[in-house]
Amino acid sequence: MILLEKLTKKHGKHLILDDVSFKVDGGELVTIVGGSGAGKTTLIHALVGAVKIDSGSIKVDNYEITKLSPAQIQAYRRRIGIVFQDYKLLPKKTVFENVAFALEVSGHDKDFINERTTSVLKVTGLEEKRNSFPHQLSGGEKQRVAIARALVHAPELLFADEPTGNLDPENTAALAKLILKINKSGTTIILSTHNKEVVSILGGRVITLDKGKLISDKKRPSTK
Repeated sequence: MILLEKLTKKHGKHLILDDVSFKVDGGELVTIVGGSGAGKTTLIHALVGAVKIDSGSIKVDNYEITKLSPAQIQAYRRRIGIVFQDYKLLPKKTVFENVAFALEVSGHDKDFINERTTSVLKVTGLEEKRNSFPHQLSGGEKQRVAIARALVHAPELLFADEPTGNLDPENTAALAKLILKINKSGTTIILSTHNKEVVSILGGRVITLDKGKLISDKKRPSTK
């Protein structure tokens, strides 16, 4: 599903990504770990086409990400789910409206939007919060809305950059379990984290970066 070959990204003379190569099959759950400055966020941003790399290639299904035009990047992003630390919720829209908006801009009819949005709110445990506004939500609930919005298109592939970075331990564990549930439903997930508890709960494949280099690629059992 995903093939990275000799990915290199520099900032001045500093190597942010240094000859990174790996493959991800459909249905896998891959966690990218490493300390501050390891290159985790740059790697995720490169995978979604938000960062241009200096050399190497990224292939996702039939897309060669490094060669796409801006319009093609937008078409690619409509097929994937993306979750970042900053939730980017629309403050004057309810939970339901925030999630539904992603379908509205794609031109879906009202019945489909209502059905699909309601379904995704159930999966993410947000049914009772559907009429709440972002300022009425906890950090964990806001991140769930961001995940629900990413899932509403039913993407086969979900990218998440430090999705638990702003959460307390209880919400971190709950969100990690939700990510595990989404993966078990068939969605391929690649996420970055510095949180050891998240890695422990998720298990699966863990890729470690250090100063831009891939230094480890191992399978770990889940604790859940």
